[in-house]
This record gives sequence, C-alpha cells and structure tokens, in this order.
Amino acid sequence: MTDSFDAIVIGAGAGGLLTAARLTHRGYRTLVVERLEHVGGRASTRDFDGFKVNNGAIVIEVEGITQQTFEEVGAEFNVRRPAPPILYRVGGKDVDVTGGGWGFLLSKLTRQGAKLVGGLAAARTDDGLPQEQLSTADWVAKYTKNESVHGIFRNMCGSVFAVGSEELPAKVFLTYFTRKSAFKKFGFCPAGTIGIWRSLAEMITAGGGAVWLSSEVRSLTVADGRVSGAVIERDGETVDVGARIAVSDVGPAATVRLVGEQHLPADYLDAVSRGDRPCAMISVNFASRQRLIDAPGMLSFAKTRRLCYVANFTDTCPEMAPEGWHLYVGTSVPKPAVGSFDAAAETEFLMADLRDEIAGFDGARILSTVVTRDDWPPQRAVAGFDLPNVTPIANLWNVGDGVKEYANGGTTACAETAKLVVDQIVARYPAGVTR
Repeated sequence: MTDSFDAIVIGAGAGGLLTAARLTHRGYRTLVVERLEHVGGRASTRDFDGFKVNNGAIVIEVEGITQQTFEEVGAEFNVRRPAPPILYRVGGKDVDVTGGGWGFLLSKLTRQGAKLVGGLAAARTDDGLPQEQLSTADWVAKYTKNESVHGIFRNMCGSVFAVGSEELPAKVFLTYFTRKSAFKKFGFCPAGTIGIWRSLAEMITAGGGAVWLSSEVRSLTVADGRVSGAVIERDGETVDVGARIAVSDVGPAATVRLVGEQHLPADYLDAVSRGDRPCAMISVNFASRQRLIDAPGMLSFAKTRRLCYVANFTDTCPEMAPEGWHLYVGTSVPKPAVGSFDAAAETEFLMADLRDEIAGFDGARILSTVVTRDDWPPQRAVAGFDLPNVTPIANLWNVGDGVKEYANGGTTACAETAKLVVDQIVARYPAGVTR
C-alpha cells in the first residue's frame, strides 16, 4: 500500500464532496478520487471564452441541508439569491407568485384552481396521497384538462426531478411539494456552481484529507466480505490505497463494477440492474449583449413544447460573464425522459421554444448545447425508485442522486444522503478506532 486513509470517496461530485467534508469534519482522514480534472461532477462549471457555463445543476438551495452542511464543516457558502427567485409565464405575462403560492398561480390558469389547491392540501396527510402507480399527469387530469395547468406541472416535474409529469409518480410530486422544502429558496454561485465544490475541496485538504483529480479508481479491493482499499490510476501509475471505509458517488451500477459481481449476492445485483434507469435533460447555454428576460432568477412556462425553464445568471452574478454580456440557460426534458429518444428532434423542440418565448434569442450567441443522459444523467434514478444507500458489503455505501431519500432530488438530495451515510459510518466505525 502506498498510503492508507480512514475513508476513500469515489467521485468528487456533490454527493462525494459533501460526504468527504462531513467525514473530514468528524476526524476521518479522507481521500476523494475523481477521474476528471475538476471537482463538481455533473454539477460543475467550465470556462468558455470568459463565460462560466454550468454543466448540470445550476441552482443551489439555501437555508436547507446543503447550506447547513457548509456551515457545520466550516466551508464558505457563496450563494446569492435572486428576488423573486422564479416567475411563471402565463398567457404571455410573467407572474410573480411570491407570497401567493399555489392558490394564486392556479387561479391565474383555470377556474378549477380551487379544486387543485384542495387536492394539494389533502396530500398533506397520508390518507390524501394517491397510490404509487398514479402519475402526476394523471393526478392533475382528475381536476382539469387545462393545457396550461398540465404544462406548469410538467415543467415543475422536469425542473426538479428531470422527468416529465407522465413519468413521475404523483405521490412523489405531492410529498415533495407539501412536506419538503420544495426548492423555494435558491441561488447562484458567482464562480459558477463549481465555486461551492471548490470550497469543500479546500476544507477537506485543510483538514488532512486529499482530493486526487485526473485519477480513477479501477477497482475496490474486497477481503473477507469488506472493502480494504482501492486500486487507483494516478499520474500514469497504478497505486494501491488502503482504507477502513469506502463511499461511492458514481452510482450503484458503477459501484457494482468496481467491487466485482462475485462479491455481491444475486438479489442485490438484480435490484441494481432494475434500478439503473437514468433520466435525461437537454440544455442550451446562450449569451446576449441585451437582457432577454425580466426574471432575475428563473422563468418557468405554462405552455411550451419541451422548455421547462430559462435561468438568468448575470442579473445576480455578473461575474459569470464578460463585462456587458448576459448569460442564460434554457433546459428541457425530452419525451420520454427515461429510455431512448430522438436527441436531434428533441433538441429542435427546445430551440423552437426558445425562439418563441425569448424575444431576441435568434440574435443570441449559442455557447453550447448539451444532451445529458445515460452514464452522465441529470439524475441516476427517477425519484421514487431509488436504491438504498447501504450495500451488502458492510463498510461500503453509495451516496448521490441514485440513492435519494423518497421524494427528493438534485444536489439537495445529495446533501441529505451524505448526512445519512456519515451518521451511519460514525455509529459503526468511530474515528480514531482502528478495529
């Protein structure tokens, strides 16, 4: 062994870094191994001619588990909140529902708004939640056929869960919006989303840990039913690293490949195979010399082909673009969001929506068009169908958006799994105890 750590974390995405930061804070010497040359994974940022272009998650929830983690471990949390955070385009007008909530929004869309609000209120009790097999689209159809209402719900499902309302269980949607944070408070990092992950990486190394970039875990070493270390490719060499604990942020299916199927029972392998159903999104990053939307944060839509939202970064964080430029992203969820789809056709639907909805879009500079899917998805599992974070190997856990808690999503779900897993580790393998 060239070195030995208390814990190895595979992947420097949101789940991996949040886990490693918590472990470091609790006294575990932790190694994070990342195959890319930068931190953040599917929630990172790349520089494009002076524009800070996010490659996945674009907003970070504030006053929730993510910010709490940063404050607890002592890492800087530089996130600015737009006000209002989101506007809804209804009938050609951008509506601010801050303070009015669901009732105000739905009343703008349909005379059946009160019935829908009643259905949402009923969902606050277990008896009011629908059966698992009912989709969100079918639940909305019980109250109205109004296309704008269905569009709002579809785009909310896409924005939060990266699937359409036809693919998301109504029970998941209603649980999230009636019992969880519902992503009401969020903001942007002026360095791009990568800024907050760099803050965690600095905290980990300052605490005695290490973050190895451009390095890849080739396999996990298993002995007597436990992980004892990892084989890592780094700087053109193969190194063996020992560890008491391993945490994977690369998704359950990839974790199985690192461990080797021979070390895992058949029922678990079957569960991972069935649960490996990543979803997809398409994003167009664009910039303009002119301000193209009035929303200072996000603009969502009632009637579009595919477009879920447009985010406006530079009203809040002008540092994300060269002086005099405005930076935006428009994002859609394809049909279907799970499984195969025509990427070219779905991208054109998104472009058509942007041309229709954003005056001046034809004159904008397209920075990149990205289809996020398969091994690089917006979420590794559809909410409601996640695997548990534990594995049959006692000292190996998964974190991230493939093992989310019920009715959660995005980086917030990663922060939640990080806390749950670290709490288990602390209970079973106290820091400083070598047994």
